[in-house]
Amino acid sequence: MIRQKITPVLWFDNNAEAAVNFYIALFENSRITGITRYGDAAPGPKGDVMSIGFELAGQTFAAINGGPSFTFSPAVSFFIHCDTQAEIDHFWDKLLPGGAPQQCGWITDRFGLVWQVNYTGVIEMLQDPDPVRADRVMQAMMPMTKIEIAKLKAAYEGA
Repeated sequence: MIRQKITPVLWFDNNAEAAVNFYIALFENSRITGITRYGDAAPGPKGDVMSIGFELAGQTFAAINGGPSFTFSPAVSFFIHCDTQAEIDHFWDKLLPGGAPQQCGWITDRFGLVWQVNYTGVIEMLQDPDPVRADRVMQAMMPMTKIEIAKLKAAYEGA
């Protein structure tokens, strides 16, 4: 098994275990790979979760209960590549409760983590060598909260 060279580590106040359980239930091919608990010499309450190793869709992550010193921001987000509107709807409906919708398919979930729930093909559309086509897609996407693939495709085709 090849291990990723870089592992994203997510800093939570004190709810890393709840967040990880939520995320692994959301994505296929996901699991907890290990849990470290505070011991006698650790800075947290003995027995509480200090860190959790986990996989989301086969990618390695870690989460720590680091306290309230740091919070998430949209400066770092996770792009979920969706092939269908049903897939966008699924992730949107699961991530939104307790969170907040943002522009262009972005969601801040109930744990404060920021996700981009978007159509896989949008990247190719925005990188089209025809700047008119790319601009139409951007103009269609900017006012959206939840992404609507049909509207992106119509803008791309000039319909």
